[in-house]
Amino acid sequence: MSNPQHLRYTKEHEWLSATDENGVATVGITEFAATALGDVVYAQLPAVGDTVTAGETCGELESTKSVSDLYAPVTGEVVEANQDVVDDPSLVNSAPFEGGWLFKVKITDEPAELLTADAYTDFAG
Repeated sequence: MSNPQHLRYTKEHEWLSATDENGVATVGITEFAATALGDVVYAQLPAVGDTVTAGETCGELESTKSVSDLYAPVTGEVVEANQDVVDDPSLVNSAPFEGGWLFKVKITDEPAELLTADAYTDFAG
């Protein structure tokens, strides 16, 4: 399992891209989390305009095994939710770092505890 070096990670198994020129970052779950969940069959994502708070729940993913909360890695306003994942939740399993991203957020506050890829790999084992 390879975690892309250009992303940052949380201990709740979400990833965060670097921000673009507008301060917007993309959020998803890691391959580790997608594998642990099993086949994802439903995704409840935050809506455009919602404010998410770092470390707090902002949605959920349901798999054939369980329901798992989705945690916001940063605080900010949701500017896009991935409708492709809502329509086909299996994208979370097949492409967690590409087409299976979950939402985009305009960051207003970023916690210090985001992990590098190497630190996340050590944490996740």
